[in-house]
Amino acid sequence: MAFKHTSVLLEETVNALAVKPDGTYVDATLGGGGHACEVCSRLGEQGRFIGIDQDAAAIEAASARLNDFGEKVTIIRSNYCEMKSKLHAIGVDKVDGIVLDLGVSSYQLDTAERGFSYRSDAPLDMRMDQRQTLTARDIVNTYSEADLYRVIRDYGEDKFAKNIAKHIVMERGKAPIETTGQLNEIIRHAIPMKFQKTGGHPSKRTFQAIRIELNRELDVLRDSLDDMIEMLNPGGRICIITFHSLEDRIVKSAFRKNENPCTCPSHFPVCVCGSVSKGKVITRKPILPSEGELEHNSRSKSAKLRVFERC
Repeated sequence: MAFKHTSVLLEETVNALAVKPDGTYVDATLGGGGHACEVCSRLGEQGRFIGIDQDAAAIEAASARLNDFGEKVTIIRSNYCEMKSKLHAIGVDKVDGIVLDLGVSSYQLDTAERGFSYRSDAPLDMRMDQRQTLTARDIVNTYSEADLYRVIRDYGEDKFAKNIAKHIVMERGKAPIETTGQLNEIIRHAIPMKFQKTGGHPSKRTFQAIRIELNRELDVLRDSLDDMIEMLNPGGRICIITFHSLEDRIVKSAFRKNENPCTCPSHFPVCVCGSVSKGKVITRKPILPSEGELEHNSRSKSAKLRVFERC
């Protein structure tokens, strides 16, 4: 199956990046190369682009798509949490812009055997990086009931988390849960029918929660943001597209803290803590998809773009 993915907020993101022709730019979640292609088209002879992704299929697709841009493009297979060391290894310490698109790609969702989707029956996988040994199957079959409850409650924000965790443990006691279809059925039986009629697909939140836990998505984001802002040249920008409130909250908080890191009590007349602002938040309110984009790409519905500029 070809790697297909429609880049969300494409123009808005690349415009917010304010690409300089001779600048160095990083797409840390390269995917199929949609944002990357647009950034590269704005670079001059001295410009440089670095793409990072942990998914082999994304690397292959983006490499083909960006081939015409020649030597100005470098592609690295890695998780963006390793960006600092990976860039340092190729002689890059500072960059002029970073893009992060935190959504699951259409390719990952639509390729049934990757096990991301609750809409088809496939082995429980959900690994962003298939070199990783732990899978969604391991989480579903080995986590304690208390840990399953924590994951579904915290990362899925599902009010039926306790009952879903209980049903999973009950069913795996009879036989291991191997497929997305089996997990779907278990979740259906754990949620009252009247809520299934109005609350969207009953499995959506649990599948999201397991995927986030498996790939450490929120930990990686939380642990990487300060380093990425630190890597920006003065005037450099980081543009981040989030798809659910948990990610958005982390990004919003990190941007605020880097803009105003002062820890002094509010009644102090002057700052004595010595913390210095790293820059400014460009987007006081997140940029949302246009009506046209929502019409043509339903997966853009929950997308939010936030932008921070280094001072």
